Amino acid sequence: MPDNQRVDVVIVGGGIIGMAIAWRARQRGMSVSVLERDVAGQGTSRVAAGMLAPVVEAEFGRAGRRLLQLGLRSALMWPAFAAELERSAGCAVGLMRTGTLLLARDHDDASDLERQLAFRQSLGLTVSRLRPSDARELEPALAPTVRLALHAPEDHSVDPRLVLAALRRACAASGVHVREHAHVARVELDSAGERVTGAVLEDGERVSAQVVVLAAGPWSERIDGLPSVARVPVRPVKGQILRLRDPAGPGLLRGVVRFQGGYVVPREDGRYVLGATVEERGFELTPTAGGVYELLRDARELLPGISELEIEELSVGLRPGTPDNAPAIGRGVLQGLIWATGHYRNGILLAPLTAELVVGLLSDEDSHGDPLLRACAPGRFAAGPMPASSPNPAASTSTGAIAGAVP
Repeated sequence: MPDNQRVDVVIVGGGIIGMAIAWRARQRGMSVSVLERDVAGQGTSRVAAGMLAPVVEAEFGRAGRRLLQLGLRSALMWPAFAAELERSAGCAVGLMRTGTLLLARDHDDASDLERQLAFRQSLGLTVSRLRPSDARELEPALAPTVRLALHAPEDHSVDPRLVLAALRRACAASGVHVREHAHVARVELDSAGERVTGAVLEDGERVSAQVVVLAAGPWSERIDGLPSVARVPVRPVKGQILRLRDPAGPGLLRGVVRFQGGYVVPREDGRYVLGATVEERGFELTPTAGGVYELLRDARELLPGISELEIEELSVGLRPGTPDNAPAIGRGVLQGLIWATGHYRNGILLAPLTAELVVGLLSDEDSHGDPLLRACAPGRFAAGPMPASSPNPAASTSTGAIAGAVP
């Protein structure tokens, strides 16, 4: 792309969030450029296990309720999103609608599960209590020592690597310009410092756009150019994760199992994802023997057959966390800026909804305000008072699709 060529939308970040937004925005006729610091789809999203589990992930507190609302809505979107993506890309995305079991290994875990069950039932969520024998009827490979289980039949999984490959193909076919090894150093502001006008790469190249979408995951905080009042605090949270393979093929597990300290997610081809540690280690990406040991030890207590699986890969990923661990999705303080970051453990789950919300903003379709957008507004982290909103600009674009989209 020539220096300073203008597009409708520049998306900083080529993970599942950025690529899903790019695909949807291009479907609306917008010219879209994705700027990825490394290789598209090879960062945090590639390491993810792919659980679509808003019920099991439900947490106490205000932020937990906010995240639950987002997760439930996005989970409902996933089947149609996956089907459309498969048609567009001509390849599968590995959606498995098999439900999730939450397991207790001892008396303390069982007591905690009883509290978790009461909490979820108070929210009207679909979850049931299973005796150990009922749990083993669903998953015969479970250990006889399982004390209790909860069943969330509407919590499923998808293979993020297949989704990313499909998004890459769908974006290419639709005309999205994906630029890899395009490390964004800073966003560019107009002379008044009130509007974002594009992005500047490390080599000094400028890419101008009517709207910049920051979807850089844990690296969002490292992008310069924004005043403190306009920033969203995002920190990296390290996770170690194993990918295992059963040489006998699929069959050890039918659905996802979760337990205190980890989870096992099956794939359709006899592979399994075992994860994941949660470590506040900054941008450290070094795997450790202790982390791997704890994952295997805890999983083996409940699923003895896991010790027979072959280790294919040990990965380390960085989840993007915010102070309340809920995402920041929506317009920034500055004109011409939209945030789509901070999804923490739920980036895969929230991809369809995030894309819908952001493209609604780009298309100026949220005149009445989506309550979910208000719930995850980036302004909740503002370091100071937010400036008064200004009218939508009437700047023209190559398509007219997002004229006046971002105040």
